[in-house]
Amino acid sequence: MFDEQLLGRLDADDEVQKDGRSAVMRRAVAEYLRRKRRRQIADAYRRAYGDGQGLGEELAGWDREGVWPED
Repeated sequence: MFDEQLLGRLDADDEVQKDGRSAVMRRAVAEYLRRKRRRQIADAYRRAYGDGQGLGEELAGWDREGVWPED
């Protein structure tokens, strides 16, 4: 259900008049879901790596194991 005033504003939009309300609403919902998924992924990364411990103790010190070629 939509507020009549909001629907009126939507229906007055050029893109809605050209493509139709349903097409614009489908694109808006698809964009909303894409943004939400990106936020969920970003939040998962923050939860996994945001505590400052990086990859954890199981990989601690790996950066000292690498051998860099001499120039």
